[in-house]
Amino acid sequence: MVSITKYAKGLAAGAVLAVATLSTGTAQAADPIKFGVCYDLSKAYTFVTPQVVQGARDLATLMNMKGGIDGHPIELIVQDHGNEPQRGIECYEKLKREGVFIFDMLSTPVSLAVLPRVMNDKNILLQSLVGRGDAIDGDVFTQIFPIGPTYWGQAVNDIEYIRQQNNGSLKGVKVAFVYVDYPFGQEPIEILQSLAEKEGFELGLFPYPLPGSDQSSAWTQLRRFQPDAIISWSLSKMHVVASREMKRNGIPMEKYIAVNWLNETDIANIGPAEAKGLKRGTNVAGGQEVPIIKEIIAELYDKGKGNGDRATLNDVYYNTGVAIYSVAFEGARLAIEKNGWPLTAASMKEGLESIKDYDANGLFAPVTVTAQDHGGGGKTRIEMWDGEKWVPQTDWISAYNDRVWEVVRESSKSFKSE
Repeated sequence: MVSITKYAKGLAAGAVLAVATLSTGTAQAADPIKFGVCYDLSKAYTFVTPQVVQGARDLATLMNMKGGIDGHPIELIVQDHGNEPQRGIECYEKLKREGVFIFDMLSTPVSLAVLPRVMNDKNILLQSLVGRGDAIDGDVFTQIFPIGPTYWGQAVNDIEYIRQQNNGSLKGVKVAFVYVDYPFGQEPIEILQSLAEKEGFELGLFPYPLPGSDQSSAWTQLRRFQPDAIISWSLSKMHVVASREMKRNGIPMEKYIAVNWLNETDIANIGPAEAKGLKRGTNVAGGQEVPIIKEIIAELYDKGKGNGDRATLNDVYYNTGVAIYSVAFEGARLAIEKNGWPLTAASMKEGLESIKDYDANGLFAPVTVTAQDHGGGGKTRIEMWDGEKWVPQTDWISAYNDRVWEVVRESSKSFKSE
């Protein structure tokens, strides 16, 4: 048996608008393990999907070179849904007819659209970093695996960091939440309000409209609020606009804590020097010093076998792609180890629910998935840009778990009653 822990430590899956990543080697002789990767490769999510796909392809290539998973090659079927729910449903139904039962949509609207079908069909939906936050409730969402921190988990971890920075107390602290006025941006509001009431901090809400290019009113109001800390739920170029508004309003960059969707391209667009002091919550370790990334570079890029631009390897979204699928591949390995071949949706579910303290050799915080908890622990850490690189400010943390699970269970009741 080829152990993912031994050969990859943190795995991935992906491709580009096409069928499979099947590399030369012993893995080609056996039946493949298919992953349906239905992504937005053309519209709203293109700031992240190319890097995630590249990381996924590279890891799949590396694994196939080393024998696949228990001798079975990884086959990645990637199609574009353009962030359109109906196209996502069409992708799901098409690939299902082709024998695929493990899917990933990397889009909240599309994940929401296909979720009832996946549940009804008893297939598997990987839903890391997108989709319903309450889907970590494995008792209700039996087929959905949002492994990694939800937006609720990220938000409360940011509050925990702010608490640590204020000598362990949030009494009287002013926290500004600036966000794009869209479901993605609105999602943490309820739990932030709940924590504000519990912990005694003052929460200010500062929305701005899509597409995020005009944030002037929000930042003018935020300046008057005079916050001690700022949590930002923004994407891509929205962070660049925010940095300009902060400069215009005389707000120190050190107060800004971004959601995980902020990468090295955004830093370059802000300006490395101007971005100094900016912070982000992150779900994965960035950079090229992570063992699996170093192995990909040595085995693929140094030998001219990489699946994209080498420059992309220094993008946290590339590492995110490797991380998302590391868990999926580990789940498949455990499933075959426990139940043998053929791999089925039922055995894949059991394999994913058997993952324990898995961190892909330092690629992300250790995750433990159970039949009840499909999230794996929800840990993040805060990193600060020092002008040249990201510097961790915390260990991996998972705070206010009781409150997060109260919100999760209350929300999942609505799905259970449908």
